[in-house]
Amino acid sequence: MSYTALYRKFRPSAFDEVKGQDHIVKTLKNQIKADRLGHAYLFCGTRGTGKTSVAKIFAKAVNCEHPVDGNPCGECASCRAIAAGTSMNVIEIDAASNNGVDNIREIREEVAYSPAEGRFKVYIIDEVHMLSLGAFNALLKTLEEPPSYVIFILATTEAHKIPITILSRCQRYDFRRIGQDTILARLQELLEKEQVEAEEKALRYIARKGDGSMRDSLSLLDQCIAFYLGEKLTYDRVLEVLGAVDTDVFSDLLRKILRGEVSEAIRALDALIMQGRDLTQFVNDFTWYLRNLMLLKTSDDMEETLDVSSENLVQLREEAAMIRSDTLMRYIRILSELSNSIRYATNKRVQVEMALIKLCHPESERDELSLLERIRKLERAAEQGLLAAQSMAGQGNPENAGNPSASRMAPQGSAGADLEKSSPAPEDLKKVCGMWKTIVGKAEGKFRVILSSAVPKYNSQNASDGKLYVVFADFLGEPYLNDAQSKAELEQLIADQVGKQIEIKFVLAEDEGIQRGHLSTIEMDELVHERMPGIEIEYED
Repeated sequence: MSYTALYRKFRPSAFDEVKGQDHIVKTLKNQIKADRLGHAYLFCGTRGTGKTSVAKIFAKAVNCEHPVDGNPCGECASCRAIAAGTSMNVIEIDAASNNGVDNIREIREEVAYSPAEGRFKVYIIDEVHMLSLGAFNALLKTLEEPPSYVIFILATTEAHKIPITILSRCQRYDFRRIGQDTILARLQELLEKEQVEAEEKALRYIARKGDGSMRDSLSLLDQCIAFYLGEKLTYDRVLEVLGAVDTDVFSDLLRKILRGEVSEAIRALDALIMQGRDLTQFVNDFTWYLRNLMLLKTSDDMEETLDVSSENLVQLREEAAMIRSDTLMRYIRILSELSNSIRYATNKRVQVEMALIKLCHPESERDELSLLERIRKLERAAEQGLLAAQSMAGQGNPENAGNPSASRMAPQGSAGADLEKSSPAPEDLKKVCGMWKTIVGKAEGKFRVILSSAVPKYNSQNASDGKLYVVFADFLGEPYLNDAQSKAELEQLIADQVGKQIEIKFVLAEDEGIQRGHLSTIEMDELVHERMPGIEIEYED
């Protein structure tokens, strides 16, 4: 006997075997048990979520001679005939190839004849959105008032293309994407029956690549099993068969990009191409990797959402500390644009290489985030140059070497003592700096932990502004930058200690004195001239 694909071999034959659509299964079973059947149903949802399978099970159940709790028995003559595709009571129509008015007129003529055996004639019209407007109009009257022995089941992946006059005559059921855990459990169950050994990590990757489609996941699994027939299915082998890339490769590539090593990034891409990796999938997977980093920076409660191993989670946390949120947004934007254009590109490699150059060199773009990146690179280069010059001259405080903001911000302690003498700050700001540890001790939870590593500073050149700048040491302070509730909480704690309301402002260590947010062209230009005298930026119209 010829081989049958897994998704056909293990297609559900009863409602209880349908995975991930409990809300639909329960409703249909209750209708069958109570004999409250509708005359027209519309099954909507993405590919591989069970629309056609549920339609066939429903057709068997309404014609079954001995239904069990709403399920077809699978043993009677009607169930066996429908399962074999020989029943005259179940008519499947592919609307993609039978979408004309004449095809619908044939249906209208056929429904006049009652079924020779069984209770109902069930018409399953797949991809119904492909019907022409004339065909939809021809179906309207029959769909609204069909004979009592006829049931229509319309299946579609694009419900928005169906006329409202058709939608209003149907009971609509939306099939959800199936969860990764549900698909994983199903794959493990089927492999036990097939007596195939596989790593859970490999199956989890296949489940994720299925993108909520059970059929797609089974097809990918079938492909991997066939390649390594009789051998254990490992994670590395799945990556090889599907032309995918391991997360370690993404980690290494991201670090090269952060260091601006264009030649090394291009070499890494060349190695992937020589291994036969699919570039389209590479771009999508790399975007997903950056998405995981973004979620991890956004919240500390994202471990379950990320669905990664504990080893990969440690690696992601390390990289999250190395990159800023706005930089990640720029990377994701560039890769998303690449994902759209690479589909139709004649030379995909060139497109990917251009994207890598953009990632490494923000000066190649003119948008706001790229300009901010350029400023940071210039600052780092200038700081390194100043640090080297002061080291050679043996001058300056090493704590302030290369810090262009040290002259503007006077921190608590000896680093800013000289500045305080030459340009004293108000007494209340000095008092806050001196009582900082006591104030932080009054805070609670995670906010207290973040504040413990922050440094209070004030503007020594314009002390009259009365603002206290709370400088966070690293990226962990980003969620609080624009958090009005946390700001009000700290202002109240300070007021309780010093007896006076003081306005505070949250900033990051590398953005001291600068309010993070959207900058106008004028503000951007002023910022560049302030930090890098002599540097000019050209703007496109």
